[in-house]
Amino acid sequence: MKPILSLNAFDPQQTDALDPHIKGEALRRQRLFGAASVLFYREPLEIARGEGCWLMDVRGERYLDCYNNVPSVGHGHPRVAEAVYQQLKRVNTHTRYLHSLVNDYAERLLATFPASLSNITFTCTGSESNDLALRQAFSFTGRRGVIVTEGAYHGNSDLVTAVSPSSFRRGQPPRWVKTIPAPDPLHVPATQQAEVFDSAVAAAIQALEQEGFGVAALLFDSIFSSDGVYADPAGFIAPAVERVRRHGGLFICDEVQPGFGRTGRMWGFERHGVIPDLVTLGKPMGNGFPLAGVVTRPAILERFCQEVGYFNTFGGSPAAAAAGMAVLDALEQEQLIQRAQQSGDYLRVAITRLQASHGGIGAVRGVGLFTGVELLDEAGQPDESLATAVINGLRDEKVLIGAAGPHANVLKVRPPLCFGTVEADFFVQALAKSLQRLGR
Repeated sequence: MKPILSLNAFDPQQTDALDPHIKGEALRRQRLFGAASVLFYREPLEIARGEGCWLMDVRGERYLDCYNNVPSVGHGHPRVAEAVYQQLKRVNTHTRYLHSLVNDYAERLLATFPASLSNITFTCTGSESNDLALRQAFSFTGRRGVIVTEGAYHGNSDLVTAVSPSSFRRGQPPRWVKTIPAPDPLHVPATQQAEVFDSAVAAAIQALEQEGFGVAALLFDSIFSSDGVYADPAGFIAPAVERVRRHGGLFICDEVQPGFGRTGRMWGFERHGVIPDLVTLGKPMGNGFPLAGVVTRPAILERFCQEVGYFNTFGGSPAAAAAGMAVLDALEQEQLIQRAQQSGDYLRVAITRLQASHGGIGAVRGVGLFTGVELLDEAGQPDESLATAVINGLRDEKVLIGAAGPHANVLKVRPPLCFGTVEADFFVQALAKSLQRLGR
């Protein structure tokens, strides 16, 4: 598995051919941020502003953003910007004071979940959310073992990096973390997907119990995005979730990427007919304002708080609640969840039509506005080099996109939810041109 930060990364040793201004900024970035500096594309972009599905660089060039799910309701959304601005003008404090807006937001958000998931703890990032959810699972179960998929990414705290195999450049997750294969529709028929996934979980549970860890949690993203985007068949996760519970563990559903309407439903787990024990939220929650959280059952949270005090200075502040409320307003009033399903279906059909004339395109899969496109070599095998070339070719065609999967050959198409058929056509035309230039 190629480390996730290496997918489509700029090579800091390749600055000579860059535009002088971009070269200067890239070198300055490297000097200031050192080895932790990560940029996209062969030629990095300097972004000046955004609007809807589009980003504009410092030269005024417009790029269709098919990568970012942080500004999920659109870059520079006026409703979100105005809500945060007005609240910051009034007051923005930590959450040890009462504030009706914070309560109103929590109440409205929790109403979108099953009734049993009635408590929320606010954080600032998805990493914090997954970290907190794991700690709650350890506390509630009295166990330590965690099961994740082989290409998982769940954040970057010390604890969450341990359960993110795709983050490792050297070494591997600790012994209390067991990895299982992600769904594999290329080799496993849909009718057997549930059985195969369940069997892998069963083997992981057995290993954890034999080694004395027991199973505290099964943790995965409900669309398996870093593994290569796997959404189907709906419901296939249910037997594995029930198996974990029979062995005393909990199901943590990571909705940081698929949540808030991206899958054509508010939450990705809804498609599978399973109610998680904990749900982690992040990225799109505040449309760019740092807002995240963990939703769970009161009994789980109460057990944790009996052992450890929890407080987050910035998580769930009035300004964060204002951003979150505005996102919910936009989702509802602009019908973005319904639009995500319709636009995503249109996009996948359009990409599939390209297969007849472009042999490099393999499986096209996904749901809502989360699509994975396999790129293959002439022998039908995963082609990382083709994916890298296509991603940079799309950048030249003014489309921004990323990669995923164990072979780094899956285009991850994940635009803001205001993406429509006009933008889909623009993307497909750009993809066709990029493949044609590469002879594929």
